[in-house]
Amino acid sequence: MSKEPMPLRPHRQRLEALYETYNDPAEVHPDPLEFVHRYDAAADREVVALVASCLAYGRVEQILRSVSAVLDSMGDSPARYLLDAGDGRLRRELAGFRYRFSDGWQLACLLRGAKEAIARYGSLHKAFASGPRTAESTIMPALARFTGLLRSLGGECGHLLPDPAAGSACKRLNLMLRWMVRRDRVDIGDWSAVRPAALLVPLDTHMHRIGLELGLTRRRSADLAAAEEVTAAFRAISPDDPVKYDFALTHLAMRGFLQEGSVKRFLFRPRAAGRVEDARIAHTSH
Repeated sequence: MSKEPMPLRPHRQRLEALYETYNDPAEVHPDPLEFVHRYDAAADREVVALVASCLAYGRVEQILRSVSAVLDSMGDSPARYLLDAGDGRLRRELAGFRYRFSDGWQLACLLRGAKEAIARYGSLHKAFASGPRTAESTIMPALARFTGLLRSLGGECGHLLPDPAAGSACKRLNLMLRWMVRRDRVDIGDWSAVRPAALLVPLDTHMHRIGLELGLTRRRSADLAAAEEVTAAFRAISPDDPVKYDFALTHLAMRGFLQEGSVKRFLFRPRAAGRVEDARIAHTSH
């Protein structure tokens, strides 16, 4: 018999306090989301979000360098660059790009797919929302349609564009969706046609470990089933916004507060009401 997940409801106040403390634009760096914040136009932000999220694997310093290199080549308006650039220019200017499992050809295919989707639908937002409106409980069917569209229009993107139908948790694409669908001090929220309630937790190594330590999942692999289990636990306390706490928790983990074996102790240890300042003080002196 499987172990019952650790209920989060008794700890909602603590999670809300951490959200209020850490869900702050000042806490974004180092995170590829910082590139999205640099642009004012929604057309640019969605292109930047696609590029930054698809390259968001590996060490964060390397991620930031790779994203910066791509965006530098796209000038002041990545959306305008994309619409003006032909296939030959994309392949030529990205020919020397290489980041871990991804090369310039695959990136050019991704950008060509995005370019053609924008030309056909008017924006990536509209392309994503163009599928049939059904009672789908999560974002994954729509995400599968979106990735299929980009591949059909642009070509094979390799590791840059995972396949939701293959059981992948699609952490990077769900990260992009969190940025573009939710709206608060950190997430952009330009994609208003998509419901935050349908989002899936972007299950990176940090959130997977947090989920394991809290008993939100027992799956040792950070796959789609594990992401769905972790999301369900957060949906129980935040049904309209199940990925609300993702930024705060992952950044606490990235900064070393949620080390292995310490998650329950840090998050849910008894404390005086309203006392989250100790976490902020620890961070500023770290």
